[in-house]
Amino acid sequence: WLAGFPSLTGPILFFLALERGPAFTVQASIVSLSAVFSAVAFGVAYAWACRRFHWFWSWTCAVLAWTAAGLLLALIPLSALGALAIALLTLFIAPRAFPRARAQWDGHALPAHELLLRMAAGAAMVLAVTAAAEALGPAWTGLFAVFPVMSTVLAVFSHRANGAGFVIALLRAMIGGFYAFIAFCVTVSVLLEDRGIAVTFAVAVAAAVVVQGTAKAIMMRSA
Repeated sequence: WLAGFPSLTGPILFFLALERGPAFTVQASIVSLSAVFSAVAFGVAYAWACRRFHWFWSWTCAVLAWTAAGLLLALIPLSALGALAIALLTLFIAPRAFPRARAQWDGHALPAHELLLRMAAGAAMVLAVTAAAEALGPAWTGLFAVFPVMSTVLAVFSHRANGAGFVIALLRAMIGGFYAFIAFCVTVSVLLEDRGIAVTFAVAVAAAVVVQGTAKAIMMRSA
């Protein structure tokens, strides 16, 4: 659930606002919002591939799906409203796109060094995207801000330790976390140019936390 929270995209957009200014960051946040489509494509592709393939080939299929979805988004002129529509439609369809997880899966503990790898991968992604922002431009910066770093680490380690059924259930559960991601990106795109960095990101974090808690409570009651 927490993997869908904007724990990487949030810092990237914050540093972009400091270094590149509001206009650049607003455009990047709009593309990041639409890139929920790419992130879910990664999860769906990995979930289907892991039923038959080794983790490396499953990850390769997922990255290819992410890339194809990103290239498709690059062809579409995006507004904040259009990006929001893409993101919400993606989350509506996504649960139906995943394969069914097995009822049982292996119960091996995940390796202790996974947390360190998550932290290192996240920090590297923030540094890489913000450093390359000028060369990439706002559209591709916004897309790469949503590259599935956490999804990769979680999926690969879970696949190796617990098997395909666990990975499918994990990736499918991430869908709920993306509602907080949407709330964050929408807030940044709407407020940043008028309200400034401090107010915008404070409100964006608060909105993401509220949406995360509300969506989880609703889904838990319906489960």
